[in-house]
Amino acid sequence: MKLAILSCEESNYSTTRLVTAAQQRGHDVKVIDTLRLTIDLQQGSPDLYYSGSPLESFDAILPRIGTSISFYGIAVVRQLEQMGVYCANSANGIQNSRDKLRSLQILSRSEHEIGIPQTTFVRDRSDALAAIDRVGGVPVVIKLIEGTQGIGVILAERSETALAIIEALQWVRQNVLIQKFVEESRGRDIRAFVVGDRVVAAMRRTASGSEFRSNVHRGGVAEAITLDAKYTETAIRAAQIMGLRIAGVDMLEGKDGPLVMEVNSSPGLEGIERATGLDIAGSIIDFIASNVRFPDVDIRQRLTLSKGYGVADLIIREGSPYIGKSIAESQLRELDINILTLKRGDDVIANPQSTRILQIGDSLLCFGKLEAMRGLLADRVVRRHSRRREAQVSRPLTPTSEQHT
Repeated sequence: MKLAILSCEESNYSTTRLVTAAQQRGHDVKVIDTLRLTIDLQQGSPDLYYSGSPLESFDAILPRIGTSISFYGIAVVRQLEQMGVYCANSANGIQNSRDKLRSLQILSRSEHEIGIPQTTFVRDRSDALAAIDRVGGVPVVIKLIEGTQGIGVILAERSETALAIIEALQWVRQNVLIQKFVEESRGRDIRAFVVGDRVVAAMRRTASGSEFRSNVHRGGVAEAITLDAKYTETAIRAAQIMGLRIAGVDMLEGKDGPLVMEVNSSPGLEGIERATGLDIAGSIIDFIASNVRFPDVDIRQRLTLSKGYGVADLIIREGSPYIGKSIAESQLRELDINILTLKRGDDVIANPQSTRILQIGDSLLCFGKLEAMRGLLADRVVRRHSRRREAQVSRPLTPTSEQHT
């Protein structure tokens, strides 16, 4: 495999580890400075130039796009996608994750069932106090929408302090989020490293001294942990929902389970490799190589050519009339809905037999008439006023989002 790593820091730990892992496996690897690439656009022939010369051909690209060059880096990845090069993380995935507001908006959709800290976004200072009350009152965490390694994350213990911080940041044209402070997870969080459909490593980070930010770059201490099923599933689903194949998913340990804080598209390797002793760089390279040899088929694009037909993920929920019935008895096929795969826990069953009995939690990847699949849904309930929310209407069989942009 001929691999290019997009990175402006060739000598940093993560980049050097990835290069070493690729070389140890016999791959041809080169580090490309993202900012030295030039994007050329013309009809039918998108191209890239590197230091004034046409960029050589690569089988795969591993983007390591820093926050300071997000706009240009994402444009470069998008250009490579237009040129047909396999990119380990997509431009849309990187863009979704880089903006904290955008990522939380995507994750907050009810059908995803992903826990997140209660968050509000305020533009007018006069609305700030009411917003603080809605997330549970002080203390609150104030975050810059774009930030990394704990930079731009501030804990405000008093309302007056929170208002002053918000006003100061808005004065210098910074957009900020106000987030509920999860007391039970004070000074601690979990980083799960997702590669493909697996969590390959996980660590718990604990803040040092009076510092509430647990980032290793802020002096936090990391220890290897084994995630339970709920945290593992949440991390993988969060990465997939964001459109990322390789991601660091940061979670708080809430009293009711995991709360996703952030999904990082260019997670650092140093802290988690040293904490766990695992070859995470090798896992990344192996994943990329396997996808170059056997590329993913985007079934949603391949199977939506017929008008009125499409693909959806249908989930069997509590109260569904399909529980305990076989696929044949469900009569989905009579509705022109065909089950391509059935996922149950960690098992994925392709072309399940008609005699298979459906259970709560089964996820069915289906191809069929869109009208028929829509007919399986109850009306969507618009929820207003968080403190007076009514119980959400149960949807026994629910398709998940097919695309996130």
